Amino acid sequence: MTDTTVPITTKKDWATDQEVRWCPGCGDYSILTAVQMLLPELGVRRENTVFISGIGCSSRFPYYMSTYGVHSIHGRAPAIATGIAAARPDLDVWVVTGDGDALSIGGNHLIHALRRNVNFTMLLFNNQIYGLTKGQYSPTSEVGKVTKSTPFGAIDYPFNPVSLALGAEATFVARTHDLDRKHMMETIRRAHEHRGASFVEIYQNCNVFNDGAFEAITGKEVRPDMLIPLEHGKPIRFGADNSRGVMMQADGRLRICDVNEVGEDKLLVHDEKREPAGLAFQLSHLASGPHEPTPIGVLRAVERPTYEALMQDQLIAAQEQQGPGDLAKLLASGGTWQV
Repeated sequence: MTDTTVPITTKKDWATDQEVRWCPGCGDYSILTAVQMLLPELGVRRENTVFISGIGCSSRFPYYMSTYGVHSIHGRAPAIATGIAAARPDLDVWVVTGDGDALSIGGNHLIHALRRNVNFTMLLFNNQIYGLTKGQYSPTSEVGKVTKSTPFGAIDYPFNPVSLALGAEATFVARTHDLDRKHMMETIRRAHEHRGASFVEIYQNCNVFNDGAFEAITGKEVRPDMLIPLEHGKPIRFGADNSRGVMMQADGRLRICDVNEVGEDKLLVHDEKREPAGLAFQLSHLASGPHEPTPIGVLRAVERPTYEALMQDQLIAAQEQQGPGDLAKLLASGGTWQV
């Protein structure tokens, strides 16, 4: 009889003996700690867990996890994760990537993995800069950003990672930040519990090449007034005294309001399970950048069959309907055909 009991583990069990090689003070340390603390609580086995990354500072993550791991090539982590998840649906598949790795060279792989609803949990570390290659602007850098590759200021309009994920119809989309471990752990827990493509953007500080990029909204003293917590089924309110909120205007657009002026009954009630992604997309654009009140938490969590489940259904159907040919025999045959 197979023992299905999951061994009790601690944070130490999930950490390797590798020296963690990030710059002192990097936000990546906080994310790594949050994940290593969370995994013992998830009831999963190390031998059934795999972390896949691309290239970048964040992509060193698999070295520090005592699990299976793939440090893959630039931008291709979602494609490799798709293959692993499809071939081994019994595994717990995680993707760790950065704003440059996922949204530049990896943009095409990202959107297709999300739209297919591949069953993995993706953590996108967003520091709005290329850190590993020493400070070039990235796809999330703001317009006017002066860097080594944009000495006169960036002229590209930046991606909003959460908006991009929603546009690709990801079934779970959320945002958190590296200065709130409790919020990070709860957000990542929710992402892991979801069956399908889970996308979590993590605002992460690069204290060497882009220090303080999110300080205007994540600084401890400003968080109550600058971070808008999203809770399913509850009116969207924020502020140190909960005096501000989000409402929908007559023209269908969202705006931030004073609760005392409009009344609580006018506030938008957050519905993360709403199937059309339009309202969540509007919420993702409530702030034009990390200097205005910004929604944080789960924006969307809807159910849809996973890519692997649909693929398995097709394989079973093909086997049942198989004619005189033998697909297994064909795949195992030689590499030449005579026409």
